Amino acid sequence: MAEVLVLAELNPAGGGVRKTTLEALTAARALGEPSAVVLGAPGTAAGVKDALAEYGAATVYVAESDDVDAYLVAPKAEVLAQLVSEKSPAAVVIPSSPEGKEIAARLAIKTGSGFLTDVTEIASDGTATQAAFAGATIVHSQVTVGTPIYTLRGNSVTPEPAPAAGAEQPVSVSISDAAKQVRVVERVVEQKSSRPELTEASIVVSGGRGVASAENFSVIEGLADSLGAAVGASRAAVDSGFYPHSFQVGQTGKTVSPNLYVAVGISGAIQHRAGMQTSKTIVAINKDPEAPIFELADFGVIGDLNTVVPAATEQINARK
Repeated sequence: MAEVLVLAELNPAGGGVRKTTLEALTAARALGEPSAVVLGAPGTAAGVKDALAEYGAATVYVAESDDVDAYLVAPKAEVLAQLVSEKSPAAVVIPSSPEGKEIAARLAIKTGSGFLTDVTEIASDGTATQAAFAGATIVHSQVTVGTPIYTLRGNSVTPEPAPAAGAEQPVSVSISDAAKQVRVVERVVEQKSSRPELTEASIVVSGGRGVASAENFSVIEGLADSLGAAVGASRAAVDSGFYPHSFQVGQTGKTVSPNLYVAVGISGAIQHRAGMQTSKTIVAINKDPEAPIFELADFGVIGDLNTVVPAATEQINARK
């Protein structure tokens, strides 16, 4: 069976394997036998090999070096290009995070390969599915040059265990001077709330301009907490100062694809739809019956969010 390289994306400070990596391992099985690639400082792989093996990694390539960790993405792209040259994999699958996309793009240049970004599905013949033009068009594409490289959009695939050997194979690391031009001088670990990370959450509750104020976003947070959901915001809400930009969903924010997306007080402008319309189920709450979001929603509630959302939160909490 052909080998497929999967770049492992890890949580900071020894936090284990990110869900996006498990999704990529699952998607890669359509193309062949997945092998995980762990890049980082010495000791990085020790706490993640078992999880990678549980989700199908027959081999875990371990490239640990201070040089990999001390600089920006260029060293990681070099090591991955070296592996592609040595192993001749059928494809490379990388989580579609900002860093993952940059590594994939650099890898494509280094290997002379085609690159498909933000794919939501990979078929056994290598055909990838993408949403284009803000989701108005579904595209099916194939790479015809070099080693196919894919970045997989988060929450597009449900991670499924498929225990494999997970045999560790060390990789010698030799980084060029050209890859050492930007050094990381400091890392600050973001303070996380108890809520799920936005791009990985299975449920997202987002608020828009209709929330009306930063203080009133507590209504959105209350519903999210009752559902065990992440909190998101539309561009209009962010631009109005209601919520931080890091929570913005849309074309100029983050792309999410949860099992359930609840849009509260969001009109449904195309730039917002581009970031959430691949959600499995969409519920819209808006007092304007003509709001475009209802065209996309599976379920809609026409009403004042200040009445509907607290009532829904109360009912959900009562059933726990």
